[in-house]
Amino acid sequence: MTIVASGGGLRVFVDYLLGLTGKDDPGVCCLGTATGDAFVATFYDEFTRKHCRPSHVALFGIPRPDWREHLLSRDLIWVGGGNTASMLAVWRAHGVDEVLREAWERGVVLAGASAGAICWFEAGVTDSFRAELDGLECLGWLPGSCCPHYDGEPNRKPALRRLLDDGFPEGIAIDDFAAVRFDGTKLIEVVAGRDGAGAYRVGADRETPLPVRAV
Repeated sequence: MTIVASGGGLRVFVDYLLGLTGKDDPGVCCLGTATGDAFVATFYDEFTRKHCRPSHVALFGIPRPDWREHLLSRDLIWVGGGNTASMLAVWRAHGVDEVLREAWERGVVLAGASAGAICWFEAGVTDSFRAELDGLECLGWLPGSCCPHYDGEPNRKPALRRLLDDGFPEGIAIDDFAAVRFDGTKLIEVVAGRDGAGAYRVGADRETPLPVRAV
C-alpha cells in the first residue's frame, strides 16, 4: 500500500516510481483529471522513454467502458497536477475515488504531484478557487495536511502559516523536485531529484526538515 506525493517534477522520479512496482514491465496509467485530461501528453513523453506499458484513463467526454478494471490491473497510477477541487468532484461523481482506494489496498502504487500529491491527505493547500491559497478537505487516506511547491511559489510558506494559525491540520510541506513515500499511512522516506529540495514536518509553531535521499 504505497503512495508517493511529490511537490512537483515528474521526470526526476520516473525511475524511482517504476522501481517501486517491483515489475520488469509495469503497467502504468495516468489520471490527468485535474487539468481536464490535458496532462496526458506530458505523461507519455516521460514514460515512453522507459521500459513500461503506459496508458491513461480520461473522464471528460465518454470514459472507456473498462476504466475500472483497467485501473485495478495497473502496477502504478500517476495523478497529474491542476485543480484539485474539480478533480475530486469528478472522481466522486464517477466513483474513481473508491476504485483508487481498492487499487491502493491491492498494492497498486499511487503517485502524483501537486493536486496528485495533496489529494490523498486529510487536507491540502490549494489554488483551486482563487489566486490566494486556501485549505481543501481531501480524501483523508493519509494523516494530516500537505502543501506542495513549498520552495517553488513565494506565497506558499506565508499561506501555510496563515492556515496553520487558523487551525489547519499539521502535516507535511514538500519542495519542488522532492517527494514523500508512505507505506500504508507511515512515512517511509523523503527523496529528491535536485540538490536542496526536501520536505518538512509543519505545525502551528514549527517547521522540521526531514532526512532526504537523492534519487
